[in-house]
Amino acid sequence: MIPVYDEEGDVVAEVEYNSNLDYWDGNNHTCGSTGRHKGLTQLKTGEYVLIHGSQWQGERDYGEIISPDQAVKEIIRSGNTELFDDLPELAELRKTVIKQERKTGGS
Repeated sequence: MIPVYDEEGDVVAEVEYNSNLDYWDGNNHTCGSTGRHKGLTQLKTGEYVLIHGSQWQGERDYGEIISPDQAVKEIIRSGNTELFDDLPELAELRKTVIKQERKTGGS
C-alpha cells in the first residue's frame, strides 16, 4: 500500500500501487520520464488518485488526490484511453474537458 496525500500534504488514504498510465516507448513502460511511472485509481469516496512510482533509490511511491478534470487529462496524456471503459463518469466528462475537433465536409 502507498500513502495518498491531499493538497496540504496530509496522508488521507492508502491505495495499492498500479502503473496503468504508463505506455510502451519501444523499450520500456514509462510515463515519459526515466525510472518513473504513473497510475490512476479511485477511492470509495469518488475521489481520484494519481499514483507516482519511482525506480530511483531513496524515492518512495506516493499518491495524490486530483480533480476529475486532471484525471481525464492524465488518461489522454498516457494514451491508455481504455481506462475510460472502467471509469464511465470520466468518459462523459471528457466531452466537456477536452476540446472536440470540428468536422468539415472534406476528407
